[in-house]
Amino acid sequence: MLLLLRREELSVVELQAILGMGQSRISNHLAQLRQGALVMDRRAGKNSYYVADAAALAGLASILEAVEREIPESAHDRAALEVAVKKRNDRARDYFDKLAGKFGRTYVPGRSWKAVAEFLFLMVPPSTVAVDLGAGEGTLAQLLAKRAKKVIAVDSSEKMVEFGGDLAREHGFTNLEYRLGNIEEPPVKPETADLALLSQALHHSEHPARAIAAAFSLLRKGGRVVILDLLQHQFDEARELYADRWLGFSETDLHAWMSAAGFREIEVTVCAREKEAPHFQTLLATGLK
Repeated sequence: MLLLLRREELSVVELQAILGMGQSRISNHLAQLRQGALVMDRRAGKNSYYVADAAALAGLASILEAVEREIPESAHDRAALEVAVKKRNDRARDYFDKLAGKFGRTYVPGRSWKAVAEFLFLMVPPSTVAVDLGAGEGTLAQLLAKRAKKVIAVDSSEKMVEFGGDLAREHGFTNLEYRLGNIEEPPVKPETADLALLSQALHHSEHPARAIAAAFSLLRKGGRVVILDLLQHQFDEARELYADRWLGFSETDLHAWMSAAGFREIEVTVCAREKEAPHFQTLLATGLK
């Protein structure tokens, strides 16, 4: 279990699927590992997620490596882990494939016009090269393409990329390019962009900190990142309704991840609150490279 949890944050349900064990047995092991300060947990709605404490395991590295070599099931468990993570990604990708062509006409948590207005307020000069990470069909990318020198829209859904590309051609945007890719490893050369956008994309990412670090990598010195996402909430149904991986983030989370990535002049604020239940609130975060 420690070998798995030092690779990936997992729920009890995912550990059940990977290890083929019952819920009570896994929960008992997790309780002992947590009591021994070897794993940490976080609550997200109705689910709890567990991950190994890297600092606590630092002194056990050689032991864990030896155990991994000696346990015959470890290779199977690693393969099962890859399947579990892929299932997460597939659920999110299927959701967005179904929504291709519907964004802008259907409700999406946190995509309020007030939040978008705050976002657009930060528009930069016409010489800008911008990257929209997790662009969907690219509504914001197309708005930005009206001013920017070049815009690259990145999304993991083939149908979103196809639909967005068709829209760009239909509207005559020769400076807007859609690329298929993961926001944690975007298909964009390092230090080539002036602006990186992450609008309601981080809570679909497996590792939000990696996505922010990737945004830092593709920016030139002096480039800006702008993040719009949901404030941490307890609306657990969002996982099924919107294929959300994370139930929003705290202001502290975003600030810490941006700082760790290397950003400076970081500002994080709640910029909008929806009137209707479940009252999603939107975070706006910016930083400079």
